[in-house]
Amino acid sequence: MWYPFRSLNAQGVSVPMASLATYLVTIAAGLTLFFKVYRRQFHFEPVLVLLTLLFGWCNFSYTMAVAEGHVMRVLLLFYLSPLWTALWSRLLLHEHLTGRGWAVVGLSLLGCGVFIYRPELFAGELPLTHRYEWLALSGGMAFALGNVISRRSHGIPVPVKSATVWFGVALIGAFSLLQSGDLPRMLEIPAESWLVLSILGVVLLCTSVVSQYGLSIMPATQAMTLMLMELVFAAVSAYLLAGEKMSLQEWLGGALIAGASLLSGGMSRPGSKPQPTP
Repeated sequence: MWYPFRSLNAQGVSVPMASLATYLVTIAAGLTLFFKVYRRQFHFEPVLVLLTLLFGWCNFSYTMAVAEGHVMRVLLLFYLSPLWTALWSRLLLHEHLTGRGWAVVGLSLLGCGVFIYRPELFAGELPLTHRYEWLALSGGMAFALGNVISRRSHGIPVPVKSATVWFGVALIGAFSLLQSGDLPRMLEIPAESWLVLSILGVVLLCTSVVSQYGLSIMPATQAMTLMLMELVFAAVSAYLLAGEKMSLQEWLGGALIAGASLLSGGMSRPGSKPQPTP
């Protein structure tokens, strides 16, 4: 998915414009497809607002990052999600880390350290120097938190959870365009670009429904294991389509981060419910 967004950006259709257009298509298709479900099952819950913001930022920041920077650096920073999942699960679900869970945290931190290390760090420089790296990191944190909250919200139908992604990205895209004053430029998007955006919208509709269904029936940490295939496709596509290569240091750090994700299943156990204070 990174390649068409990067290509559109190079042709003058910015990421906020492409995100808004794509997810407007997704919203239209999704509301049409699941109209009966929404009419029968939808009822407003405050948690939907939070999921909309989290999943909206997760997808928007990820798209911005891959359009601007090195694809595999973006993905590997994003795939620190098991580390954030452990934190959010502990805080919100009162789950306790198992021995495997501590190993995941350790491997994630070690992999991140290897991945971002450079001598300038000892001179006080920030560990991440590019905007796209911070976008990827914040997107992974939002993804992990959204997964944990989605897992906690059993009573909300999958199509409704999926819609939080669509409306979230469209909302953030529109807000970004309003801030920059580029919202009127949506009318300047050429017809051939709208064709690509429409195809992307339908594909994203399918992926959001499938991913939300998967997250609704399995622990959030185990979902990361299955999603690791994204790293394989990203590495191959980035090499073939953009000529991007990773250094030995990046491969080593990436292997540690991927290894942490592979171990993420069973990294926590349910905690006891907090006792009410007298």
